Amino acid sequence: MTERPSQRIPNRQLAALIQEAGFSHAGLARRVDQLGLEHGLDLRYDKTSVTRWLRGQQPRGTTPALIAEVFTRRLGRRLSAQDLGLDACAPVYAGLEFAATPEEAVDIVSGLWRKDSGSHAELRKIAFTPAGLVVPSRDWLIGRADERVGRGDPPSPLRETTPGGARVPAQGVGSVPRQRAAERSTDRGPGQRVSGGDIGALRAVGELFRTLDQAYGGGHARQALVRYLEHEAEPMLRGAYGETTGRRLFAAVADLTRLAGWTSYDIAAHGLAQRYFVQALRLAQAAGDRAYGSYVLVTMARQAVYLGHGREAVQLTRVAQQGVGPAAPPVVQALLHAVEARGHGVLGEVRACTGSLVRAERALGAARPGDEVPHWARFFDEGQLADEFGHCHRDLQQYRPAVQYAERSLQLRPPGLARSRLFCRVVLASARLGLGELEQACALGAEAAHQAAEMRSARAAEYVRDFERRLEPYRDAAAVRNYRDRVSALG
Repeated sequence: MTERPSQRIPNRQLAALIQEAGFSHAGLARRVDQLGLEHGLDLRYDKTSVTRWLRGQQPRGTTPALIAEVFTRRLGRRLSAQDLGLDACAPVYAGLEFAATPEEAVDIVSGLWRKDSGSHAELRKIAFTPAGLVVPSRDWLIGRADERVGRGDPPSPLRETTPGGARVPAQGVGSVPRQRAAERSTDRGPGQRVSGGDIGALRAVGELFRTLDQAYGGGHARQALVRYLEHEAEPMLRGAYGETTGRRLFAAVADLTRLAGWTSYDIAAHGLAQRYFVQALRLAQAAGDRAYGSYVLVTMARQAVYLGHGREAVQLTRVAQQGVGPAAPPVVQALLHAVEARGHGVLGEVRACTGSLVRAERALGAARPGDEVPHWARFFDEGQLADEFGHCHRDLQQYRPAVQYAERSLQLRPPGLARSRLFCRVVLASARLGLGELEQACALGAEAAHQAAEMRSARAAEYVRDFERRLEPYRDAAAVRNYRDRVSALG
């Protein structure tokens, strides 16, 4: 890690904090290195590095934020790079923190939106780090509800009107962050009151992007979603609203932020997706919506399953179960148990996987037509549960039940859920292959490959590649050669 040339100005702020924290130079360097590893960074600092910092040398990249986080954890109060006499860095590290306050959460997530909506490709190359799941999930579980999220009424000379009727912020009104937020929106001034219609619009936009994502893949409209969050959601969060409206606003933005993470996950921007999920979790806490927080954790667990981190997936779902409690609607309980089963399936833990699937089936069976079900959990029905069963049995190499459940899921699920149906079709193809039904497997696989070619979804492409890896032992068979000929024509 290259440092900037020393300015020969001793860093007294850092020296004072080192003394307060009781760190040795080697101890501080070791903690920075350990925190870097949590975020996929191999830093290799030592006591000499700390001496250079104290002499005025500025570490580059994400290191100032990492050093600040080390002191934050040690001293129990939020410290920034500037508090340590260090230059702030680009928010590559930012996003894995579980903010101490709603205001800080808004700052962190809006920084992610701004970076992601620009041309900062490095943000989409950040690696996923399993260790980065521990602190946010713990802080969500043990954290107290935010006492206040509302923001005060706007001052009276808030807006002026141009001759053409467009509203613009009055000169000199609002803080610098609010002014910047206003510059990113032509229709919303700093401190403008947020209405129920605004929140309804956020919800409607979420439904639109969800439909596009499921039908065409996360790569089709992800950037438009991020820009919407930057230009519309951030000014709302920095606007004026009471407690009830504020909770609803944070809930709606949490949902859109989780969706931004989901679409990032679908294009294989896994580190970025992880950061969006962490921030959605924090926004859900500000909303006071414990159940939605559990859904965000389940989403994080699905990503962990996909990346092969079964143990972390199981832990996340258990935190979600503990956090939401036994009073959760049966459909929500079924969802939590089903995703825990997926984690056990990846680990090859047959008994634990079966137990979780049984609990999921019982919970879904206990649901009644008149039950109140959160909007985000309504997708979880018999068809989705059959899909989870099919994936688990495929992972456990129990191919006959995998075929039965995958076929049932495909029968029950509507055509609009195109990507989910593609995944299930690949599971069915893999299970047929496991039973030695080579021609049927290849026919299903080729159909899935054609569908994947029409989507902007890295996950869809990876499902097809996984099936093709399973075909390797049969590569000389006529059915496999025919499959490859059909797929190669896709270009």
